[in-house]
Amino acid sequence: MFWPMLAIALGFLGIAVLGVLAVKVFLEVRRLGRQVAHTAERINRAAEDLETAAAGLARTGEALR
Repeated sequence: MFWPMLAIALGFLGIAVLGVLAVKVFLEVRRLGRQVAHTAERINRAAEDLETAAAGLARTGEALR
């Protein structure tokens, strides 16, 4: 009777540990997703700034001709 109860207790403990690890992974994935979204936003903003600067440079080059 001892061994089956021990096996059930260890199985429950293993599932509990896996559940805690799953929650940690879920939280880290959400944090990483927020960082990726923020970085993509910054890249888009930098690309827009570069496009604006390039357009201004093109206008200056056309004015010099």
